[in-house]
Amino acid sequence: MSLVVVGSVAYDGLETPHGKVDRILGGSCTYISLAASFFTQAKIVGVVGDDFARTDIEFLKSRGIDLEGLERVPGKTFFWAGVYSADMNDRTTLVTDLNVFADFDPKLPEGYRSAPYLLLGNIQPALQRSVRAQMNGVRFVGGDTMNYWIRDYRDELLATIREWDFLLINDGEARMLAGEQNLRRAAARIMAMGPHTLVIKRGEYGAILFQGGDHFMAPGFLLEDVFDPTGAGDCFAGGFMGYLAGRGIDPRHKMDHRELRRAVIYGSVMGSFCCEKFGPDRFRDLSRAEIDARYREFKAFTEF
Repeated sequence: MSLVVVGSVAYDGLETPHGKVDRILGGSCTYISLAASFFTQAKIVGVVGDDFARTDIEFLKSRGIDLEGLERVPGKTFFWAGVYSADMNDRTTLVTDLNVFADFDPKLPEGYRSAPYLLLGNIQPALQRSVRAQMNGVRFVGGDTMNYWIRDYRDELLATIREWDFLLINDGEARMLAGEQNLRRAAARIMAMGPHTLVIKRGEYGAILFQGGDHFMAPGFLLEDVFDPTGAGDCFAGGFMGYLAGRGIDPRHKMDHRELRRAVIYGSVMGSFCCEKFGPDRFRDLSRAEIDARYREFKAFTEF
């Protein structure tokens, strides 16, 4: 079952306590698609400039990612640069050059429109909604957002997520969107806005899944070294949706809460691997056997 992924394909400049890279492949669409590709076929919808390297195209293709929806236009690819704090819980943005991404108007190839799964990266809510309108056979729609859209585009965002099955946001964004400090009450208010499934990310402390009257708390994976947390949340989303797509989960029928819990753990697994090298480099040599072994580790250290 294929998964259409919409969002940014970019280059990043990164500095963490472990080192610095001036230019490396990045963007929400990139991270989501790479993580999802270990479970299902991802189909990218994004835009890059004429400076986008052939080697990066080949890397994405090597993971079986469909690039028909990746548009190349004259100009420079979206570029972001930032520096992380010593504990890597905070980062300071140094550069945000939208470049060709400033005029991004996602158009889905005909072959994408009947795909059953859609994951919308962190872009303007009106664009997310326009993509949803182009899909004619979608079963499961989910997406991400951020405080900027919640604060300044609230009405537009509410109209957009009303049509979603799944929302992925961090704890601060959940409180802002719901107007509630208590996460359980915040989750109930958000699900009343449309999405029947909600995942609240809590950084190094893991994630909480809310669905129906149930909730499930997954811890973060304890890594010896966190080289770079960039893209970890997007990799969580890719692992979560990729697993559900690979299993052919259909939310129009009663969803098995155990499958959703497994999807959260696979999301956590993919987010943890993302942090082990700069940018998406860990996915160059990652194997499905390593992914399943870490899934079993999660099961072992949470069982009692």
